[in-house]
Amino acid sequence: MSQIKNNPLTETYQTPFHTPPFDKVKTEHYEPAYREAFRQLRDEIETIAGNTEPPTFRNTIVALEQYSGILLHKINDVFFNVLNADASDEMIELSQRISPELSESSSNIYLNDKLFARIKAVYNEKDKLNLSTEDARLLTETYDSFVVQGAGLSPDDKEKYRQLTTDLSLLSLTFEHNVLKDKNQSELLLTNEEEWAGLPEWVCEAANLLAESKGKKGCLFNLSAPSYTAFMRYSGIRKLREAMYYEYMNIGNKGNEYDNKDIIRQIVNIRLEIARLTGYNHYAGYALRHTMAKKTENVYALLNQLLEAYKPVAIREYQELENFARGMEKPGFTLMPWDWSYYAEKLKDTRFHVNEEMTRPYFELENVKKCVFGLATQLYGITFKQNKEIPVYHPEVETYEVYDAGGDFLAVLYTDFHPRDRKQGGAWMNSLKPQFKGIEGYNDRPQVIIVMNFTRPTRSQPSLLSYDEVNTLLHEFGHALHGMLSDGTYAVLTGTSVYHDFVELPSQLMENWLREKEFLDQIAVHYQTGEKMSPDFIRRLTDASNFNTGYSCCRQICFGLLDMAWHTIRTPFEGKVADFERKAWAPALILPEVGETLMSSNFGHIFSGEYAAGYYGYKWAEVLEADAFSVFREAGIFNKEAARSFREHILSKGGSEDPEVLYKRFRGKEPTIDALLIKNGIKK
Repeated sequence: MSQIKNNPLTETYQTPFHTPPFDKVKTEHYEPAYREAFRQLRDEIETIAGNTEPPTFRNTIVALEQYSGILLHKINDVFFNVLNADASDEMIELSQRISPELSESSSNIYLNDKLFARIKAVYNEKDKLNLSTEDARLLTETYDSFVVQGAGLSPDDKEKYRQLTTDLSLLSLTFEHNVLKDKNQSELLLTNEEEWAGLPEWVCEAANLLAESKGKKGCLFNLSAPSYTAFMRYSGIRKLREAMYYEYMNIGNKGNEYDNKDIIRQIVNIRLEIARLTGYNHYAGYALRHTMAKKTENVYALLNQLLEAYKPVAIREYQELENFARGMEKPGFTLMPWDWSYYAEKLKDTRFHVNEEMTRPYFELENVKKCVFGLATQLYGITFKQNKEIPVYHPEVETYEVYDAGGDFLAVLYTDFHPRDRKQGGAWMNSLKPQFKGIEGYNDRPQVIIVMNFTRPTRSQPSLLSYDEVNTLLHEFGHALHGMLSDGTYAVLTGTSVYHDFVELPSQLMENWLREKEFLDQIAVHYQTGEKMSPDFIRRLTDASNFNTGYSCCRQICFGLLDMAWHTIRTPFEGKVADFERKAWAPALILPEVGETLMSSNFGHIFSGEYAAGYYGYKWAEVLEADAFSVFREAGIFNKEAARSFREHILSKGGSEDPEVLYKRFRGKEPTIDALLIKNGIKK
């Protein structure tokens, strides 16, 4: 009992805005806190399921949403955010123990006969209840989630489902940790100045600092995004680029203790079995039930439509880049995947007289952050105030209070920008607490975190971002706005709790401002001179924004096809993962196929994330965001009325209504692919 009584995770948070007391939480606090949370959840579910009063929307559906699992959700939000951003070995070991129990706890709810009987009784009366749109949505989503999670199965199948979901949870977690550990084993140390050929000074300085941090001398590169990307873009030594490419494309594919190939087989086969148990022929059918796409035919229709439009462009881009490279290499030179970034950067510089090295001095992190916050102020009237008293899980994390135009408190925003060995790669937004309206309508505001892996500052210069990194920040900030501007009743329907092919709309929409001169005038300021980009430089930069757009689109289609292939199998997979991968994405492949590499073993989005049979959603949402941004382009990119409409109809609504209804309410009509084709220069 003393462990619970003095446990900062189970006590009421005595912190600003009731934020997690990261400064007091230790690894040993999590497990006893989870034990107490599981106990409370069991009691809460039993109270709801065992209620002797007739089932009603309030005593069953609302009770389940608002009065069960409160402590468990609170602990999960802290634990898994820290696990992804600052995981110790002890945290990873604990996650392996806790994850199956979380899955079992979830199954105990969804497979509870008494509870489902009450939910079904309310659902059967839905047309007579005169519910609001949001309440009706909660009822339907609750009932549907129980059905697809096995509530209607026979007793034997329920037990089978329970075991499958437990196994899947642990396998997904193992996949993720294998990626992190295997990636951290790969390093390239350059000790000879001849090996630094082509590397800009800032890249060498960052590599020197990385080497020093590991007690080594020279230039050290690893597979974190800033290090790997810079090396592949600038290194003039082809054999080293090739070596780094093989390291990156073989994460989880080295036949060692972190090899993910067998885990992939187990994951896709378990997902197939889950789908079959619940009445579907394949997992994609099961997963697409609550999406805008609805069925696999619509996913493939979009991917094939994009492929038809973009692949001819991508092939021309490859041929142009190969011809360009041959002018610098031998006549018979073949452009390989490890050559793409290097020569693309040089061709872009030749064609547009702009490159990443030229743009970095204009994108100093602190100024970029100020201008991204400022964009939200211009559009939505919200403001940001740093608060250094809010506890954080790592000294590099910063926190901000967010206020609406009228001064009302909106949210707490956490930012975590730089790579660490204990941090997952990539970039993401998460919620530490979702927005919801609690007892008596009190509006409990959200706590949101955005995590990046940006280039670190060096001794001679601050953190200078690439154009792509600024784009990434805008993307994740769009997700953050979706969370912070939420204004719904039920946490399960607020913020980013929307269909997967709709969730990327707010994030990808934000990227559009970086292509606009009016915003570049604000955000692109030289960190040394204070000068803005010249109009000519901005023109060249925006002209270059569609450089290799065909290849970029086909690359995303490759990933979408691979994802769909893994999740439309109808019989258990026992073959070679590499062979399956090559066949799956062959229709969209542009660069030459390289043997002895594998993408699937590092494809965390679908094997350890939430995008299984959903990676197409990035392209689906890209169609939406291009169409949506046309409203801003017509009205003015800082037009407050357009922003008000987007906030009112999209950002504030979360998943409280069908996304098709929400989008049409904002846009006035259904989206088409035309705006995206025009944006990318494919169509005039």
